Amino acid sequence: MLPPFSGLRRPYTSFSCNRARLAATTAGLLLSLFVSGCATSIQLPGLVDTDATGSIPKAASPLSAALDAEDWRRAKGALAVALDPQGNGAPVDWDNPRSGAKGAITPVGDAYARGNGVCRAFIANLGGSVASPPVQGTGCRDGSGEWTVSDVKPWKA
Repeated sequence: MLPPFSGLRRPYTSFSCNRARLAATTAGLLLSLFVSGCATSIQLPGLVDTDATGSIPKAASPLSAALDAEDWRRAKGALAVALDPQGNGAPVDWDNPRSGAKGAITPVGDAYARGNGVCRAFIANLGGSVASPPVQGTGCRDGSGEWTVSDVKPWKA
């Protein structure tokens, strides 16, 4: 004689609990996907780089897009010497033997105060591997001694 089979009901109950749990999980996932379509994004100021774009790379130099970072570093040094209000107003040459770029910064007129800094107009001639028509602009030194360049446009003789 065979013993009575008492485990038939238990596996069936366990299966239906697992099935209910699976249905609840699936419903939760579907609800999460549905609700996520209404999500918004918030840009946090410290985490977003607002200066760069994905399509147009930022030029290394305001004088010419043809200057690389090292060319601009050397030109900026010449700019600081040429535009120094204590300087003699003579042109200051610069060059980068590695890239073949070179140029001269010529101060134009006297230095003048702007805000907390001092500014001076200039003409920049670029030659060598980056030869281009001269440009004119304004260089301003802030309180920390850092020079910035603005108003760069083709020079009109």
